[in-house]
Amino acid sequence: MSLLDQLKEPWFFMRLSLSHVPATVQALVAAKDYGTLFSPSGFREALFGTLWATIGPNIKAMNEERVIALLEGRIKNGCVQDKVVSTPIHGTVLEVGAGSGMWVDVLARFTNNVHTDGGLHNRNNAGRGITKIYGVEPNPISAKALQKRVNEVGVQDIYHVVPVGIESVNDPSAWDSKIEPGSIDCIFGVLCLCSIPDPEKNIQLLYKLLKPGGHWFVNEHVKVSRGGPLLAFYQWFCNIGWSFFMGSCRLCRDTEKSLRAAGVWQEIDLAQPPDHTGYEVIPHIIGTLKK
Repeated sequence: MSLLDQLKEPWFFMRLSLSHVPATVQALVAAKDYGTLFSPSGFREALFGTLWATIGPNIKAMNEERVIALLEGRIKNGCVQDKVVSTPIHGTVLEVGAGSGMWVDVLARFTNNVHTDGGLHNRNNAGRGITKIYGVEPNPISAKALQKRVNEVGVQDIYHVVPVGIESVNDPSAWDSKIEPGSIDCIFGVLCLCSIPDPEKNIQLLYKLLKPGGHWFVNEHVKVSRGGPLLAFYQWFCNIGWSFFMGSCRLCRDTEKSLRAAGVWQEIDLAQPPDHTGYEVIPHIIGTLKK
């Protein structure tokens, strides 16, 4: 992607979001949901939901190969490796920002099989693999769609939809179960920490849910860290419009800093992918943190 294309990228997404305004209005009027229609924050989220239905599958397709490598333990310094170089996803997993279930089928691959240095092995033989998944999704419409997707993929015996926010996952009065601190082996999420409320607080809450030795698998877009003050200012300027057209997503959120500050980590391997030039307005980081 050329420098000009990188500078134009946020505006492409915002223009695409703007084109979904008529469909969003039409849907809200048809549902007689006038409260959302005339609420700036409510309409913003509804607009993003309409947009995501269009762009979500494409974003998944662009990220899927790299995300699978991440979950297989084949990412080091942002680069995909031929062999396993770190611990693959396993045990009890918490999926943050599960949405309508975009990544359920990918996680399902790791419930029966796991990659090791010797290749692909059955989980029963390798002794590793996902045994339980909690999918955190507080939006009731998305949570309903998530449960439908879980049923379609056929992992309803191990995938549990958590229809509350991060701050309530260990509160049995908020939903019909409880996630105890220190009970999660792995946390996983794709492009979701840019949107969660109170990021520092909620990232710290997620950290507390991890077991000692637990792993956090990260694939997020972050605040500009390279390219100098002009690029940082340009990202901030783009975020003015972005904060309306892209729901609760924020371009300038320093997610990497929040993750590093969440608590004590044994290992941190977070880096920008090698195809990044340093002039992206929407830079990404990928990798893992070990508690």
